[in-house]
Amino acid sequence: MPRKEIIKKPKQYNQLIFNIGSLLEEARKKAYIQINQILTKTYWLIGKKIIEFEQKRKTKADYGSKLLDKLSKDLKLKYGKGFSRSNIIYMWLFFIKYPKSETVSHQLSWSHYFELLKVENDLERSFYEKQCIKEAWSVRELKRQKNSALFERIALSKNKKAVLKLAQKGQIIKKPKDLVKDPYILEFLGLSEEHKYSEKELEQKIIDNLQKFLLELGKGFTFVSRQFRISLANKHYYVDLVFYHRILKCFILIDLKIGEVTHTDIGQMNMYLNYFKKEETADKPPIGIILTKEKDKIVVEYALGDLSNKLFVSKYKLHLPSKEKLKKEIEKVLQ
Repeated sequence: MPRKEIIKKPKQYNQLIFNIGSLLEEARKKAYIQINQILTKTYWLIGKKIIEFEQKRKTKADYGSKLLDKLSKDLKLKYGKGFSRSNIIYMWLFFIKYPKSETVSHQLSWSHYFELLKVENDLERSFYEKQCIKEAWSVRELKRQKNSALFERIALSKNKKAVLKLAQKGQIIKKPKDLVKDPYILEFLGLSEEHKYSEKELEQKIIDNLQKFLLELGKGFTFVSRQFRISLANKHYYVDLVFYHRILKCFILIDLKIGEVTHTDIGQMNMYLNYFKKEETADKPPIGIILTKEKDKIVVEYALGDLSNKLFVSKYKLHLPSKEKLKKEIEKVLQ
């Protein structure tokens, strides 16, 4: 085709560029996935070779093993980067924790497993592995969820049998209670406990960090609106945040409170839920979550009473919890 003809039809030419670009991006994506799969399998096999070498010599390595130190030095000299002491230790540990190759997921990269292997507790590690696969977490998202003690926060509301199931299958959302956390960790907002802020400022911070807030909420949440207006008897009311849950197929209404939640706050949320049931179309009735800085359990218990609506009151924290304290609580549940 003559050059002038190409210029006369720029849309067709631009489409050609786009199509070629799409093919290249798809090929690069597949290549990246294949490289990661090969790398993960190779590191697992290296771990296996180290363990087999130990077994033949009837010795057992540990984190301070001279064998692992020597391997790191010699492999770096011969093959260059990728064989740091920590990498060698984690390859060795990789085979110990995953002795059967079929238990290693092709959906996770070596970087994912590097982070997972830092988790000493087998139940906790299994949970994070399942959640990584289910929710397609990036390595950064995995780190954040580990640091915010997600496993412990979910497990604390369950009995021993449910905790074991959580570790084996990850979080399964079948009913409203399954998606609610207490507390929610909002350290990514950058607000200190000493800082005086308004509910409006808290809401804006959440909107500014919406992607991180969605990660904290969990799988299935889709943002719908902020300050959703409800008009009743010539008065206007505003729901702070509205989401739709793709799994439960219902609206999730969130109200933010910077002080202690009151029975009035609970009554207002109940009104919002009744409005959504009648006026907003969804497959199932809405769920309400009041996110509050403080709550009196007795007041909440009596205020919720026999409400037919699905309404929950959860605390939020602006700093990461003490993982050691939470782990001790989980141990009590498992005993």
